Amino acid sequence: MIQDLFDFLQSSPVNFLAVETVCNRLRDAGFRPFDPSEPLCSAAPGDRFYVTKNGSSVYAFVIGSKPLADSGFHIICAHCDSPTFRIKPKAEMCRGGMLSLNTEVYGGPVLSTWFDRPLSLAGRVIVSSGDVMHPVTRLLHIRRPLLVIPNLAIHFNRQVNDGVALSRQKDMLPLMAQSVTEAMMKDGVLLSLISSELGVEKKDILDFDLYLYDTTPPVTFGLCDEMISAGRLDDLSMVHAALYAMTSLGEGYVPEHTDIMAIFDNEETGSQTKQGAGSPFLRSMIERVVMAQKGGGDDLYRGIEKSFMISADNAHAWHPNYTEKYDPTNHPLLGGGPVIKLNAAQKYATDAVSAAVFAGICRKAGVPCQYFVNHSDVAGGSTLGNILASSLPVNGVDMGNGVLAMHSVRETASVTDHINCIKAFTEFYR
Repeated sequence: MIQDLFDFLQSSPVNFLAVETVCNRLRDAGFRPFDPSEPLCSAAPGDRFYVTKNGSSVYAFVIGSKPLADSGFHIICAHCDSPTFRIKPKAEMCRGGMLSLNTEVYGGPVLSTWFDRPLSLAGRVIVSSGDVMHPVTRLLHIRRPLLVIPNLAIHFNRQVNDGVALSRQKDMLPLMAQSVTEAMMKDGVLLSLISSELGVEKKDILDFDLYLYDTTPPVTFGLCDEMISAGRLDDLSMVHAALYAMTSLGEGYVPEHTDIMAIFDNEETGSQTKQGAGSPFLRSMIERVVMAQKGGGDDLYRGIEKSFMISADNAHAWHPNYTEKYDPTNHPLLGGGPVIKLNAAQKYATDAVSAAVFAGICRKAGVPCQYFVNHSDVAGGSTLGNILASSLPVNGVDMGNGVLAMHSVRETASVTDHINCIKAFTEFYR
């Protein structure tokens, strides 16, 4: 399972490639792609299909033996985006013959962790098709180290270890080349690179969504290799766990309820996009399933009342160097099992009922679970559960595995936690 997680992470440096990887694995498991612009004519028991939105979110369905109105659905949602840096248009900045790329911050990364690391580019490139309304999308994944964001030497910044405010515009620009000539700049270094990598003419490149990613592979570490160090564990580890659970059910397995996996984009920037959890897209797909089952206008609402959602987004594991940041009685440990997240201000969807349900699922799966509540003097973040509940008012729990250094370029997690999470998700789908 852990090597499979590492393979998944390596093929998923950004949201677009994560969705491509998910779709490939779904097809291998017998799921068929569905074009949302086409009619959904039927939804028979055992049907397996998936649909994408914007190429950066994906939704998979296993139709149950009973109509949605009678059995509801079991949904696991997660997100495929992670904090990073987006390449701006007209990105090339040549100073002293050295070429840097102009970037803007995506999400909330721990900026200092991106210094002095081998980085590269990944994302999508929009190419002319001859039809202005329907250009072609090509995915780009440059696997070799291509850039670095160099730190300033301590000799020029003696206070660096006392804490330094970083400028997102000045300090975080990645270095791409040295000895750049005027002819190279005139020709367009970045466009030339994209053209070469994709085998397309530069004149046909219309636009791109490209991001930085750390090329360092994930590893296990610790005395017994019990911990994981990797980039993008938040939230691709939860995407992997949901995908692993759904595809391991077996093609012949048909649950009574309908199983759904929803992998959203743009959680790190608020989810309010057509491919985010704030979009009505998932609800509209569920409505289409109800209609394909020849259900009436009331069937969706009946199904919602019989459904359950797991919002899977990682939690903060207890950090032994910063014990004062954690609640004194509810601080999850690495290796302690999946974490149920609670918040009195309703930043999480969890309540006593949904917490009890998820804890029961963990017991049935034979795995431990634990709880996270914010220290009352430390503000917490938000996640998918309540955003999705605004369009699908379904009973649900916000949970995740505990990680250290969340939003760092590399995060730390537990091997056993990931295995146990897959067991819990598999039990939930079954």
